[in-house]
Amino acid sequence: MGEPGDTVRVLVVDDEQHIRRVLEALFRRDGYEVYTAETPQRALALAAETDIDVLVADLIMPDLTGVQLMQEIRQLHPGVATVMITAHGSVRSAVDAMKLGAFDYIAKPFDMDELLRVVRKAIDWKRLNGEAKCARELPDAEWTLDNIVGSSPQMQQVCRIVRRAANSRATVLLRGESGTGKELVALALHKNSPRARHPFVPVAAAALSEELLESELFGHEKGSFTGATNQRIGRFELADGGTLFLDEIGDISPALQVKLLRVLQEREFERVGGTKTIKVDVRLIAATNRDLEAAVAAGRFRHDLYYRLQVIQITMPPLRQRKEDLPALVDHFIRKYAGEDGRQIQGVSDEAMEILTRHSWPGNVRELENCIEYAVVMSEPDATLITPDVLPLSVRGLVASGDTIQVPAGTTFDEAVAVVERELLLDALKKTGWNLRAASAHLGMSDRSLEHYIRKHGLESQEDWMPKVPPAIRRG
Repeated sequence: MGEPGDTVRVLVVDDEQHIRRVLEALFRRDGYEVYTAETPQRALALAAETDIDVLVADLIMPDLTGVQLMQEIRQLHPGVATVMITAHGSVRSAVDAMKLGAFDYIAKPFDMDELLRVVRKAIDWKRLNGEAKCARELPDAEWTLDNIVGSSPQMQQVCRIVRRAANSRATVLLRGESGTGKELVALALHKNSPRARHPFVPVAAAALSEELLESELFGHEKGSFTGATNQRIGRFELADGGTLFLDEIGDISPALQVKLLRVLQEREFERVGGTKTIKVDVRLIAATNRDLEAAVAAGRFRHDLYYRLQVIQITMPPLRQRKEDLPALVDHFIRKYAGEDGRQIQGVSDEAMEILTRHSWPGNVRELENCIEYAVVMSEPDATLITPDVLPLSVRGLVASGDTIQVPAGTTFDEAVAVVERELLLDALKKTGWNLRAASAHLGMSDRSLEHYIRKHGLESQEDWMPKVPPAIRRG
């Protein structure tokens, strides 16, 4: 989910027609496949006919509430991410809905950009949980250390630590920049441990508020808050006997740090609103890209939790420090995406490999993977090699691409920058068929940044660029 080439299906449910129409147009422009329903009954019928990734529903509706609808649809699509729309007077109920499984809520009158941000975050959350579920279901043979691609000294050291640490129950702290493969190492630790037959349960700490993260980790009792009509089992209970992977642990609040420390020390906790002590046997693998030492010194992170977490520490090297692994990684991703798309691509040209080697890869392995997927998609159907012209502009650069942009004589520096920005935007949009997700990958920026520059240069105005765009501006 959330990567180029994926189809994201959004179901909008609201009894107000104008809201349905506005949201349908908004989400279609963002590249999603959109379904709308004016009643919960119609929504259930649609959900029975097609897969739904994200449910955007009014909290208060006739016959069924948004929460009841969410629970019904989750019977059909357990992984659906739900965003509730609520009036200001029922925000408390929306928060309670989140405790019952909704991803987030947005209050009326809502800001379009904020709603898109929430939906995109919900998609990323769903993708993370979906990938982890798929990994849990893979045979052990498919999760050997061979899945950690790279023969550089840094990666050999990572593999050595994984081999020695896998059989232990000690807590592991994975450190490194975003995109370096920390989750992959967490899965390798789990799949090569005696816990491999038990659950691997991921939690993305940065995606949830403090209140929701507490309920997500520890669960809650029926009646513990308004709307808690059922008992909910938390992630620690679900991971009993297995492994809990807590991503971005540097983002959790001090209050939750205390509760997490107790679980690590005593292996017990209480659900939110409960008094019964629950004992669990869970191995914790935590990950962060933050400077925890600085956070400890500043008083933002407990020193006792810090020492408890780093019993075993694995630092993932950035890709720029292990360029010798590039050929193997490139080959791995070519086989993956050429196979998925039925392409004949077998490798990269010497010129393209030189460009890939020269690039600094600020987004690490994740950026490289996106780059190769983009290049495979943009290559001619009968191509057997990736060539420089199909690499994203952010990777190949203006000089390598041979592109030139004319700037009128006498322009100021700021004016020249504006000219270059506008021409690069137009070039990327035209080359990708006005596909916003593909264009952002081509330029090496986030979707949100691309939309910012489109507005900055007035390219979103009807008379300027909309007539050139296909009826549905696709994200991927």
